[in-house]
Amino acid sequence: MSSKLMIVESPAKAKTLSRYLGNDYAIKASMGHVRDLPEKGLSVDVKKDFTPSYEVIERKKKTVSDLQKAAGKAETILLATDPDREGEAIAWHIAHLLEKKTNAPLQRVMFHEITKKAVKEAVEHPGEIDLNKVDAQQARRVLDRLVGYLVSSELNKVIARGLSAGRVQSVALRLIVERELEIEAFVPEEYWIISALAKLEHGEQFKVKLARMGGEEASVTGGEIAQQVISDLQSMPAKLFDLRHRVTKQNPAPPFTTSTLQQEAARRLSMSVKRTMVIAQRLYEGVELGDHGSIGLITYMRTDSTRISPVAIGMARDFIKETYGENYLFERARQYKPKGKRTQDAHEAIRPTSTEWTPDKVRKFLDRDQLRLYELIWNRFLATQMAEAVYEGVTVDIGVGEPGTAPAGFEQGAEGQPPYLLRAVGRKLLFAGFRALWGEDENGDNGKGGREDADKPTQLPEYLFQLARSKDAELPALPKPGDDAEVRDVEGEQKFTQPPPRYSESSLVRTLDELGIGRPSTYAQIISTILDRKYVERREKRKLTPTELGRTVNGVLVKEFEDVFNVKFTATMEEALDKVEEGASWVETVRTFWEPFSEDIEKFKKRREEIKQDTMTSTGRVCPECGKGELVERWGRFGKFISCNRYPECKYIEKVANGEKAAPVPTGRTCPKCGEGELVIRHGRRGEFIACNRYPKCDYTEDPSVPKIEIPCPRDGCGGTITAKRTRRGKVFYGCSNWKEKQCKVAFWDQPVEKKCPSCGYPLMTIKGENLVCPECEHKEPYEGEAGAA
Repeated sequence: MSSKLMIVESPAKAKTLSRYLGNDYAIKASMGHVRDLPEKGLSVDVKKDFTPSYEVIERKKKTVSDLQKAAGKAETILLATDPDREGEAIAWHIAHLLEKKTNAPLQRVMFHEITKKAVKEAVEHPGEIDLNKVDAQQARRVLDRLVGYLVSSELNKVIARGLSAGRVQSVALRLIVERELEIEAFVPEEYWIISALAKLEHGEQFKVKLARMGGEEASVTGGEIAQQVISDLQSMPAKLFDLRHRVTKQNPAPPFTTSTLQQEAARRLSMSVKRTMVIAQRLYEGVELGDHGSIGLITYMRTDSTRISPVAIGMARDFIKETYGENYLFERARQYKPKGKRTQDAHEAIRPTSTEWTPDKVRKFLDRDQLRLYELIWNRFLATQMAEAVYEGVTVDIGVGEPGTAPAGFEQGAEGQPPYLLRAVGRKLLFAGFRALWGEDENGDNGKGGREDADKPTQLPEYLFQLARSKDAELPALPKPGDDAEVRDVEGEQKFTQPPPRYSESSLVRTLDELGIGRPSTYAQIISTILDRKYVERREKRKLTPTELGRTVNGVLVKEFEDVFNVKFTATMEEALDKVEEGASWVETVRTFWEPFSEDIEKFKKRREEIKQDTMTSTGRVCPECGKGELVERWGRFGKFISCNRYPECKYIEKVANGEKAAPVPTGRTCPKCGEGELVIRHGRRGEFIACNRYPKCDYTEDPSVPKIEIPCPRDGCGGTITAKRTRRGKVFYGCSNWKEKQCKVAFWDQPVEKKCPSCGYPLMTIKGENLVCPECEHKEPYEGEAGAA
């Protein structure tokens, strides 16, 4: 019988830990939080120091009961929840629920990586719950409830039911909306790129671009100026003006923090922030590696530290030396300093737990996304201890025109400088160093827009590099500044300045991190929330674009709560929450926020009707039902609709699709249920659907967006049919038609096909990616049906 009870958050972590701790330990999972503020009501007493009213989460009551029973039999209880604020709070809540059920000591243990050595060491040196961390989490939870409950309830009254606001999520929405407004207000400016082919004596030709005019950076803003410049370049003499050579070294980026992992996974792997965190959690908690059992492959994935332990550095350096050779190893152990005062250094950076588990070695045990993310973490970590990449660069300037003159409208340059300067910039890799593993970075989204970079390196002939290297030798046969050059094929390309780009998930995370808004561990939830609420959509190239609803919500929040939903205030509150973890009073921190916020809420309530009117848009039409009111567009729970502005006196309503009244569209088909009505296309809260025109007498409907399948229910004696359905949130699943009559609960998330499993004989299999999988025995085989059927 186990004498010690260890409580963790997830079953996956429990499975991995059981390999290291043996039979002396019973390991149980809390499945996350067990106690929280109730879903309904404020549940925070603002008059009594913001005392929260916690209760056991309804779906966790059985879990809590099981934990209490296990605690009553244990001699020692170890609380091994995640090593962060949330984990500390979960441990504190569990301790509160167990202390009355047991006399066993409650001890806190933390794992920053789930390896045998780390687990043994943590168990041998238990500590106590860090109440400062608990207070910091409690302050955040109370603040979020005050904002979320009070502001959301007001939004529901002035815009529509089902909306929400959040202390951090609403600032993220504001950033996205304001970027969209910048794009809409942007006025493109014309400019021209002037390019030509240049040639030095006995050398190959190469492309050059106009870089300077007189003493200024080149700025050709119209077609007439462009034609004059082209004419001058074609007719004026050209000479080699300057030739510069340089060798530069580039250091690798720091190891991953939560934020930079999310950014790179989005940029390199096109992986959503939410997906990244789910996969990283699994890699941390443990993955089954065949006969080796469940192994934790990475360190804790919620961290903003770039610190690496000396042991891990030594492990990486040994692997690099053995695998790539000593010339690829940096001359000394490379450490990275914290990037700012908000950095919490409790955890290491995200890294592999051991170089024993190379990506190639674990490849067959991981799914595609797990492997891709693990390779990204592996490569980034090892790159930190590798040698710099060495680049050779050359800049060639061709002067056109007589020195001491200037183009019309431009100031003369420095003495001896020609009126026009054409430039070519080249760069090539001399030694890959860390890039042998990390590769070359593509240009990311700089968030600026504007003009094309004229000095971007291009491919130049090898002789220019040789010439630049030999410039100091002053060999008479080599071209040198002042020698004649040839310029031909001059051409101009009209361009227009570009607006700043919309945020991607990667660039939004980077911006939130740089501005100090929220914590990296919350970014996935922030982005998920504004997408789920339909405030934001992923559109072209997965860029985040605000919806009309998102704009409306943001407009109300920014106007009525400007001092709360702004970047500076939100960042200041994050700093205050960090100070709570250092010992500041959580009650006073919340009070500092509450006093001005409560005044804003009261002002909002007094102006509620006025604000509500501001969210409506006049159609200019008179109500056809009462003849007195005006029809207005307004928001409802399921989107926009048109109604009389005299509601509730007049209840006339029109449903709207894309801002226009959506009339039913005949399909020409007879209703298969009643045989009398005609099927028509209507618009509902989830888009188009097909229904009988005799509704409500006949309630037949079809959803054209779900697969049409009818497969006999596999449950013996049921007699029902498996068909496609939707959940309340709109997700497609496949369930039995007898779920009401016979309480048949047979259901599948993956699309079923009528094929008997060759392994266990189950009557059907489901489509999962490119395979058919038996839902009973998990037998898998290639799917040879139509591509994309799932």
